[in-house]
Parts: sequence; C-alpha cells; structure tokens
Amino acid sequence: MRASRTLATVGLLAALSLGLTACGGGSDTSAPPAAAPASSSAPATTAAADGVTTNDDVFGPACSQLPQGDEPGSLNSMGPQPVATAASTNPLLTTLVTAVGKVPGLADTLNQQQGITVFAPANDAFTAVQQQLGEEEFNALLADTTQLQGLLSYHVTPERLDAAGLVEKKTLTQLAGGDLTIGGTAEAPTVTDGQGNTANILCGNIPTANATVFVVDKVLMPTS
Repeated sequence: MRASRTLATVGLLAALSLGLTACGGGSDTSAPPAAAPASSSAPATTAAADGVTTNDDVFGPACSQLPQGDEPGSLNSMGPQPVATAASTNPLLTTLVTAVGKVPGLADTLNQQQGITVFAPANDAFTAVQQQLGEEEFNALLADTTQLQGLLSYHVTPERLDAAGLVEKKTLTQLAGGDLTIGGTAEAPTVTDGQGNTANILCGNIPTANATVFVVDKVLMPTS
C-alpha cells in the first residue's frame, strides 16, 4: 500500500504540474507596491563572474512584499545569512521552509554549500499543489522524506548564478539530477522544468551568504 500510494502521488504531481497557476493571482503577489523600492528595478544585464548579487540587483513584482530595513526577512537581514537560515525569515517562503524542515539535515546541507543557486517556490505555488492533490496526499508527500528531498533538490543548482548568468547558461543541471531550461532576458528570466512547465521570477537575484535566490511561481518538476 505504501509503495502504490507513493507512486500515485508521483503521478499526481506530474499531472498537476501542467496546471499550476502563477502566484500573481494569489495574496502573496497580487497587491502592487505602494512605492516600489530601489531593489525592484531591473538587474544589471552583465553576468557577475561569481554570481554574487547585491540588494541593488534584486528585481521582481513580489520584492516589495519583503520586510524593509533591517527587519527579519529583509534584504539587509538575509544577505549575511546562509540560504536556509535566510529563507526561514522570508514571508514569501514559509511553506518551502516547512517542507525543507521535513527532511532531516537538508537545511544544514543547504547552509553548508558554497556557491549555489536556489529556485524557491513561493507559498502560492505550494498551495496550488495542495489544492490539486488534496490535503491527505499533500501531507503524504511531506511525510515521504526521500521523495520530498529529491523534489526540493531539483530546485538547487550547484553553481552560483545571477539573472544574467542564468540566461547565458540556458541549461542548468540540478543538484538532484535533471535539467532546467532558462529563457527570457536578464530583466525577466523564465525557468522551464523537465515536464515542460515554465515558471516566472517573482523576486530574483536575492543575495544570501552562500546562494543567489530566485523566488518562482511554480513548483518545478523533473522529467521523472
């Protein structure tokens, strides 16, 4: 029963990934900023050699929803922290943080990596998965640490890249295996997963101590 249920969940995930909607329709990204901060402007179009970004490079429609100044979850606060610790205070990523916490040691592993790129699904992306699977199957996914670790690792590139670097690369091989295809421009990159589904960047070029983070509007799915 356990094996068949896991296989059923995998099949459902592959199917639902075709229908995931962008987070722009959810509460996390729908409200326009009252006054867009400087960090919401377009990023530099020349790739940084090391993929390291600054607060001035951050861009995207959801960036204005981050806390400001030195508040937890702000760019100033996240910048000096390793990626999993930084994500734990980001209000766009609370469901992702919960999922990472379900896999023993994964947060520590991410924090210890040197020079990675993380595609972080926003809360609404996981809400879409939950709605498609139903509460029981979604909870079963969170409880299956092997399957969950593989899915989350597919969102990590073992090389640090900024937006311009992503577009120059065009194809990325992920930590879990499998590829992502990058399209668009440095000002508006897109990320296409192994199932052929394309995610948009909600807030990109977020600097942390060991990673550059791109908040995306879909849960990315490998080919198999």
